[in-house]
Amino acid sequence: MTRAEMDVLGWDSCDIIIVTGDAYVDHPSFGMAVIGRVLEAQGFRVGIIAQPDWRSKDAFMQLGKPNLFYGVAAGNMDSMINRYTADRKLRHDDAYSPNDEGGKRPDRAVNVYSQRCKEAYKGVPVVIGSIEASLRRIAHYDYWSDKVRRSVLLDSKADMLVYGNAERAIVDIAHRLAQGEAIDEIRDLRGTAFMRNSIPAGWTVIDSSEVDQIGPIDPKINPYQVTEEGGNEGCEKSKLAEETASSELQAVRIIDPLTARKEKIGRERSVIRLPAYEKVKNEPMYYAHASRVLHLETNPGNARALVQAHGNREVWLNPPPIPLETDEMDAVFGLPYQRVPHPSYGDARIPAYEMIRFSVNIMRGCFGGCTFCSITEHEGRIIQSRSQESIIQEVEAIRDKTPGFTGVISDLGGPTANMWRLNCKSKTIEQNCRRLSCVYPGICKSLNTDQMPLVELYREARELPGIKKVLIASGLRYDLAVETPEYVQELVTHHVGGYLKIAPEHTEGGPLSKMMKPGMGTYDRFAKMFEKYSKLAGKKQYLIPYFIAAHPGTSDEDMMNLALWLKGNGFRADQVQAFYPSPMASATAMYYSEKNPLKKIGRDSETVKTPRGLKHRRLHKAFLRYHDADNWPMLREALKKMGRSDLIGTGKKHLIPPHQPKTWVAKKGNMLTQHTGLPPRDDGSRPGKKAAYRSTNNRKNTVAGSKRRGR
Repeated sequence: MTRAEMDVLGWDSCDIIIVTGDAYVDHPSFGMAVIGRVLEAQGFRVGIIAQPDWRSKDAFMQLGKPNLFYGVAAGNMDSMINRYTADRKLRHDDAYSPNDEGGKRPDRAVNVYSQRCKEAYKGVPVVIGSIEASLRRIAHYDYWSDKVRRSVLLDSKADMLVYGNAERAIVDIAHRLAQGEAIDEIRDLRGTAFMRNSIPAGWTVIDSSEVDQIGPIDPKINPYQVTEEGGNEGCEKSKLAEETASSELQAVRIIDPLTARKEKIGRERSVIRLPAYEKVKNEPMYYAHASRVLHLETNPGNARALVQAHGNREVWLNPPPIPLETDEMDAVFGLPYQRVPHPSYGDARIPAYEMIRFSVNIMRGCFGGCTFCSITEHEGRIIQSRSQESIIQEVEAIRDKTPGFTGVISDLGGPTANMWRLNCKSKTIEQNCRRLSCVYPGICKSLNTDQMPLVELYREARELPGIKKVLIASGLRYDLAVETPEYVQELVTHHVGGYLKIAPEHTEGGPLSKMMKPGMGTYDRFAKMFEKYSKLAGKKQYLIPYFIAAHPGTSDEDMMNLALWLKGNGFRADQVQAFYPSPMASATAMYYSEKNPLKKIGRDSETVKTPRGLKHRRLHKAFLRYHDADNWPMLREALKKMGRSDLIGTGKKHLIPPHQPKTWVAKKGNMLTQHTGLPPRDDGSRPGKKAAYRSTNNRKNTVAGSKRRGR
């Protein structure tokens, strides 16, 4: 991290410098540590510039000029999600920074860091990665600016983007650059994206409608309509298009979907053309279609390259990386991590490190396919598992080397708690599958759901000398758990610390179908098993269900029914989660286009109503916190408009009471009086804006008059 450290190591320069938005923690849960250690194992000298001052290029020059390239990452989280809430409010903390201090990284960190690296040393290649770059590899809807933005490759001016798990790609890039190959000559690596001026010769271009036949989107053209500019402009454009197509055909072959199906075009030299940036930017339904095609082309076994025009340039995506085998995963996690923050941070507390300090990541990937989640887009649907021996060795390393260890392993998990070693029963089926989820609408018959190997892992880990308890904190797929009752019994008996968090996300079929989540029948089945095995173990333990508010496809009635379910089951949520439209997620495509990309897209296809405005989103959150008196005025108003005044009352079947508590009215009254000069209404709500405005102006006029009179 410093020139002084380089001097101690005897380095005059670094081969690769990694710039990251996170504090440097040398732990396999932090991306920059994994990539740094993997490159170090290949013989490269790696420098880390963590959370640099991005306002000038100076901080990016502190380790000198890298011999090969800069590697740029926003960090373990997307910088915009890290910085802003789902209501677009600024956060003042950052779990990945020393002492939880916010503001240590810029917005859209990949763009800013990449541009500063370009300024620091001209001519040095810049390779961008991390989840921020991965989810922005094509034109994407940006929630914070409420528009479709270009691929991050253009805005960052980077030379190459690596997406997904990048170990193989980054090692190949480093070796090929070291051998003298230019960065713009490296075009064959899986899991990479880059800019091209045109389609290279020898490739077959297939329109995206070959992957998913798109319905009618553009309105029919009136053949008798004359353009305002003149009658022959259309003919000139048509002639130009014919000439352009003719010249392109000399280099590449452009075919229609029917021909592609008849000839069974090979995947190795075919590329799918997505609708251009300009088209998805101006037509939401084309955006939904592009999203659907991208998700259909995520299986490494059958995915083809994708290309998307941005003006006169092409964003080219090679197929996804091949998942790591078990021995490769073991090698990555077996590197000599120090498992602590860099010494330069002293005694500063880094909350993200504190959370994972005593945990073990046992796998990667998720085949759940939840539409609001970005794991599948980033890590893929194929589960990459470590061996049991490798996991046990890490547990022993935590026990023997990690400062402050008290005998409790806080988690054995990953993206999910219970997908370790679960894969398709047939390699052939797996390589040809195009399902978006292995467990929705039901569990695929080809999926291995036996979790007994995981039971054996848990038992070996908890029986190690010096290990008092092994907890499971990662999200549990309860629809898989119920397939192996022995797993549920092991989990409930030995690995729950009083509370188990699970995520049914909703109770109603409408939003659940847009999330690709199982119904509440599966939840009830798991809840009965949880209660049964807790009693057998002689323990009082509780399920904590998580739900999402304002997800696409959710109506006010859906949220009302969810609130009634929560009250009927005695749940009171302290914290609630509102839907966050992250780039590239299928649910984000629903949010932006109001179409369902889980089905074929067309002008007449299913419309997905989405809570958009801040007031509407707050109402949905208020239903989740039906017990909070602050939400009662809003809920009363909503229930009356919905014709459900019968839910307002003091009985068990009522959702909220008809009046505010006296203590609440008194508290809010003092606050409102201080703010507006007016007492609250009888129900404690804020006075009308006009009344408050008049009161405020009267006070201002009185003060102004007093000043004029010399008082």
